[in-house]
Amino acid sequence: MHIPNGFLDPTTAAATAAASSGMLVYGWDRLRREISQQSPITLGLVAAFIFAAQMINFSIGHHTSGHLIGAMVAVAVCGPWAAGLLMAAVIAVQSLFFHDGGTIALGANIFNMAVVATAVSYYVFNAVMKKTGSRSLAMAVGAWLSVVIASAAAAFELAFSSTAPLQDIVCAMLSWHSLIGIGEAVITIPSAAFLYKFAKETQASLQVKRYAEK
Repeated sequence: MHIPNGFLDPTTAAATAAASSGMLVYGWDRLRREISQQSPITLGLVAAFIFAAQMINFSIGHHTSGHLIGAMVAVAVCGPWAAGLLMAAVIAVQSLFFHDGGTIALGANIFNMAVVATAVSYYVFNAVMKKTGSRSLAMAVGAWLSVVIASAAAAFELAFSSTAPLQDIVCAMLSWHSLIGIGEAVITIPSAAFLYKFAKETQASLQVKRYAEK
């Protein structure tokens, strides 16, 4: 899902960079009110999990690849604002130091995986929790949809940039990421449980209790 350099036109790259920058600034403003409640160890552990999960890539054609995202885990353990910033930091490190995703497309990659996937995870988690009361089901549905919708966003960006025909790229991305999303849902539940247990033992934060103990 990491878009490389040369696959987005200047307009799409600039628009997604502007959108990502605006959301990250807003997210940082919100997080500043909560940062004292966050355990640096927990944040680092979640970031390491996301980094490792995203390094496993599957080629799916049309110059694209699929992989786990980890947004639902980050939201469940850290809350949405910390999760978005952690995701953005991981994606930036991957691009700048490991050449996983282009620097010109960095804004789009952050938008898809740190903004869209995190927002979908958060809102779907809360909606399913409200309906069912099941934290595991809420995380599973949130994880699956976060992968599918983030992949759809990437597909539309590539299509708008004339990298591939819209129908072809959307079908390829959604079909493969629907399967990858199942894997993400399965991995998310035990991963979030382990990270939450660790956070609770280290007296991590009220954010953890708010989002992962519902």
